[in-house]
Amino acid sequence: MQAVEAAVSRETFARLQLVADLLTHWQKTINLVAPASLPHLWSRHIADSLQLLRHAPDCALSWVDLGSGGGFPGLVVAAGLAERTGSRVALVESDTRKAAFLREAARRAGLPVRVYPQRIEQVAGELAAGTEVVSARALAPLPKLLDLAAPFLAAGAMGLFPKGKDLAAELTAAHKDWTLDIDLLPSLSDPDGRIVRVARATRAAPFSAALASKEAKAR
Repeated sequence: MQAVEAAVSRETFARLQLVADLLTHWQKTINLVAPASLPHLWSRHIADSLQLLRHAPDCALSWVDLGSGGGFPGLVVAAGLAERTGSRVALVESDTRKAAFLREAARRAGLPVRVYPQRIEQVAGELAAGTEVVSARALAPLPKLLDLAAPFLAAGAMGLFPKGKDLAAELTAAHKDWTLDIDLLPSLSDPDGRIVRVARATRAAPFSAALASKEAKAR
């Protein structure tokens, strides 16, 4: 908590504190985060989410978070952007109970958030245009995540996806179907983690993917 408090404004920290308190209360009836991680809420979830802001363009005000769950990173990002005029964060979460928590937390903390209680595939077309950053945390392996984020990436959004120790295998799988322009950034909260920053993702042609697979087997 102290590290986060030192890194943000007093107003941002107050918003994050309110979100943390509300999540702790709702966690008694809804599984918003893994129960074992609750005692480490500030380091494991809040700080881990907050670091994404440092890897997004300073001018980025339009953000979409896919599969927001308990609000990570979406609510935390929104708290960090709340003081910037014109900021807006869309949280996509199909679980209606979690979506209810997200709406209440955003309302109580005064965050620039709109919650979409729908499947990602249902709203991607509507939200993609104008989105500057698309994020997702603990949602899916990278190949599936790229499929879900494809409409946003194709429209010019930057992707920011925190990943853990399985990243190497996920990248190998993703490269079979995608040509990627990415940076792998160190995580400040997880020594084994990386943040995958995607500048561009192009789906490989079926022939190219098959040829790459054949060449890999021949080596």
